[in-house]
Amino acid sequence: MKRFIESQLEQWKESPRRKPLILRGLRQVGKTWSVKAFGNKCFEQTAIIDLERNPAWRAVFEGALNARRICADLEILTGQKIQPGKTLLFIDEIQSSPRAIAALRYFYEEMPDLHVIAAGSLLEFALKDVSVPVGRIQFLQIYPLCFAEYLEAIGNAEAAAVVLATPGPLSQTVHDYLITELRKYFFVGGMPESVQAYVDTGSLRESFDVHKELIETYRMDFAKYAPHADKLCLNSVFTTLSRNVGRQIKYARLAEGYSNPTLKKAFELLCLAGVVRKIPSVNPAGLPLGASASPGIFKVIMADIGLMQSLSGISVELEYTRNDLLQVYRGAMAEQFVGQEMLISQKGALYYWDRPAKSSMAEVDFLAVIDGIVHPVEVKSGASGSLKSLQLYLDSYANSGKAMVFSIRPFAKLPDTKITFLPLYFAMSATENQGKSAPV
Repeated sequence: MKRFIESQLEQWKESPRRKPLILRGLRQVGKTWSVKAFGNKCFEQTAIIDLERNPAWRAVFEGALNARRICADLEILTGQKIQPGKTLLFIDEIQSSPRAIAALRYFYEEMPDLHVIAAGSLLEFALKDVSVPVGRIQFLQIYPLCFAEYLEAIGNAEAAAVVLATPGPLSQTVHDYLITELRKYFFVGGMPESVQAYVDTGSLRESFDVHKELIETYRMDFAKYAPHADKLCLNSVFTTLSRNVGRQIKYARLAEGYSNPTLKKAFELLCLAGVVRKIPSVNPAGLPLGASASPGIFKVIMADIGLMQSLSGISVELEYTRNDLLQVYRGAMAEQFVGQEMLISQKGALYYWDRPAKSSMAEVDFLAVIDGIVHPVEVKSGASGSLKSLQLYLDSYANSGKAMVFSIRPFAKLPDTKITFLPLYFAMSATENQGKSAPV
C-alpha cells in the first residue's frame, strides 16, 4: 500500500538540517508500517526498538542520556550494528518512556549522522507531560489515506494521478468513474486496515467491521486518559461529534448530565488523541489565519470519514444509494471529505469563516491559503444563486482569492465571477498550499 508520506520521509533523510523525527498520527493510521517500508527501501537495515512489546528495554534510557552508550546497549539487545548512514533507528511506542523522548535531543547533539525516527500511540498525551527538546527534533504528521492514496490502493495509479493534477475539465466517463469510487471511499474511509479489507474482499461490509473494531479500540483508550476526564462523558461526546460534522459546536449540546467544564475537557482530550479535529472560525483579512482564531466559535471534522459514518450510526442502505454525494447524511459526509483532504493540502491548518448576525447569518465552509492568498471554499450542490454566504464573503473581502465550490458537478468557471465549480475529487489538488511540506 503506497503512502505519500514516503516522499516526505525521503526528503527528511536527505535534508542537511535533519534532526530526529517524531511521527505523529492517530492510532493504527499506519505509522509503524510506513517507517518500516521507508527503512526497507532507503537503508541497509532498520533497528526497531518497540518499547511496548519489550518493556524491559526502557531501562536503556534511564540514567545518563548518552547517545553512544544508548546505541551500544541497543546493539546488544537487538543483535544489530547501529551505523550512521546505514541504519535507521526506529523507536516505536516511545510514549511508554518519557526518558526516551528526552534522549532524542542527545542523538541530535552527539550523533547527528544517525537517522532516528520515533512514533507512538496517544503520543500527544506523553508530549504534553514531558519537556520536549525544542529545536532538537522535527515532527511529521501522518493522516488516513486520502482519496488519491485509496485509488492507488485499489490498483488505479492513473486515476490517482488525475485527482492530484491541476484541476480542469475531464471526460464524462472519467468524471463518472471518479464519483463512483469517491462514493465507495465515503464509506470505506482511509484507515489502512479498512482499505486493505475492502481491497482483499471487495466487500464494504468487511471494512465496516474494521471500523467497529477501531472504534472499540479508541473507546478502550479512553480509560488511559483517566484521571484526565470522565470515561462515559468522553464516550458520549465522541459519538455526538460524529453526528455534528459541519455544525457549530456548543459544549452544552455534546452530552446530557455534565457541566460545561467537564464537556470542554472531554472535547479537548478527544482533539489531543487525534480522533477529532477542531476547526476555528477566523477573520480572513490577515495572515496567519490562526492569529484570529476564535476560541469559542468552531466546528469539527472527525479523523476519518469511514470512522465518522460508522460512529454516527447512519443508515448505509439509505445513504449509499443517494444520487448526489452532497445529500449523503445531510451533506455532512461531503464536508467531512473536503475537510479531511484539506487538512493534508493545508499542512494541518484548517479554518472557516463565520459572520453571526441577528438577521443574516453567513458562513463559508473552509478557507484555503494558497501562495499567501486566502480563498473561500464551499461544499454545495446548488447553483450560484444559492451561494449567498459566499457572495457576501467575496463582497466583504476585496482582496480575496478565487472562490471554490465543490460538488459532484463537472469542472466549470462561472462567467464574470471569481467562482469556480470543482468536482469533490479535486479537493486536495485545488487547495494545495505550495509552502513547505517537509518535516518541521
